[in-house]
Amino acid sequence: MQANALRVAYFVAAIALLAACGTGGTTGGSGTAPPASPSATWWLPAAGSSFQYDLSQAGLPSPGASIEDIDWEATTASEVATLHAAGAHAVCYVDAGSYENWRPDAASFPAVVLGNTYAGYPNERWLDIRRIDLLAPIMDARIATCRAKGFDGVEFDNVDGYDNNTGFPLTLQDDETYLANLAAFAHANGLAVGLKNAPEMLPAMASTVDFAINESCWAQGWCAQDAPLRAQHKFIVDVEYDDVTSAAQFTSAFCPAAAALGDTTILKHPTLDAWILTCP
Repeated sequence: MQANALRVAYFVAAIALLAACGTGGTTGGSGTAPPASPSATWWLPAAGSSFQYDLSQAGLPSPGASIEDIDWEATTASEVATLHAAGAHAVCYVDAGSYENWRPDAASFPAVVLGNTYAGYPNERWLDIRRIDLLAPIMDARIATCRAKGFDGVEFDNVDGYDNNTGFPLTLQDDETYLANLAAFAHANGLAVGLKNAPEMLPAMASTVDFAINESCWAQGWCAQDAPLRAQHKFIVDVEYDDVTSAAQFTSAFCPAAAALGDTTILKHPTLDAWILTCP
């Protein structure tokens, strides 16, 4: 099938996912596995699994982590194989909603899709995710790279443009359509799909995504919004940061609250290096 025809096929699949979604797959890690569909062919992280979020590429594999979230570009196939040999699964970090000027594919982004600078990150700009025709080939190539390196899943970051000053009039539905398109291609490549933040998307997308990564949801008070995923017994990890949350508050308040919901929660440096504090 030629590239354009293949893209049309995935787009149709993505729209179908928004209309009526089904999930499934194989499980991994410790915890409670979500229900499986006989037709699914990708790994599903089990609720309650241990998790490490390390974009610094330091110290792989991390002791005690059954799931590691690491960068799609910087991580090698050999490092992914090392994780697998240690009994862990690897999640591929992909920034799908903003342009990063240091990436090897940065020149592939047309100027028309580049919006406002991402606040606090001068080397990043928001993307016009409505232009699936322009962004899909770039993101599909990244997803294919994740698959080629042996990753088990992919995290799509910054798909919450509807809630940010992007320079484009993006709506919640725009981001849902974009994520559904990415998820269709990722699933076709045998990869689990993770949603980063954006809990407003879950009423429509809970059956499309396979897990969720929340940043500072305990500190900001919105962890309960992931209820649609919990109803499907899917893996949720709540990542708190030590520039806002103390270790004492994390262990005494956030850990018991997360355990009551069945979530995994960790405390990290904002730089997402190898340091981690897990719940006792």
